[in-house]
Amino acid sequence: MKHACSLLLVPVAALTLAACGGGDKGPGHDMSGHDMAASSAPAGDHGAQDVMFAQMMIPHHRQAITMARQAATKASSPEVRRLAGQIERAQGPEIRQLTGWLRTWGAPTSPAGGMHMGDGMMSGQDMKKLDGLSGRSFDKAFLRMMIEHHQGAVTMAEAERAQGSFAAAKAMANNIVTSQSAEITTMRRLLARPV
Repeated sequence: MKHACSLLLVPVAALTLAACGGGDKGPGHDMSGHDMAASSAPAGDHGAQDVMFAQMMIPHHRQAITMARQAATKASSPEVRRLAGQIERAQGPEIRQLTGWLRTWGAPTSPAGGMHMGDGMMSGQDMKKLDGLSGRSFDKAFLRMMIEHHQGAVTMAEAERAQGSFAAAKAMANNIVTSQSAEITTMRRLLARPV
């Protein structure tokens, strides 16, 4: 009887070891293999364009939030302050999302060549000038600068929609094009109002 039991245990043990080893060869066979598959799945769906979009949009959004926070205390128009709050609420979560993707992909959060002025980014001098303004002068400068800033974001988002591979990044890009184009229209209307 003991001999029969030992004969049964050998194949069971062999099958168990094979099943454990199989987890190394394919995802989903054990808990660690499944976790690796789940964490690496998004990485397989992205390309260079998606990485560039995320890397460039993070500093772009950060600058927009800096400008929006200035408007909270310096703008005279309630509509400008409301728009600034809307920009900050939309772009903060997007920064966190973009940063999370880059971490998952094992990519740095900053673009290798830095941002370019053609992307709608304001220079340090522009930002200093805006910071020195208040009231209606601030409103006008803020609106002009934010229109240019949004146009840069829309251009980057359109490139992601056309050339990106990562579905969630393309969806965010689509949202940026829609929402920021609408905000550009609002800002142009506010800018055209008589002082």
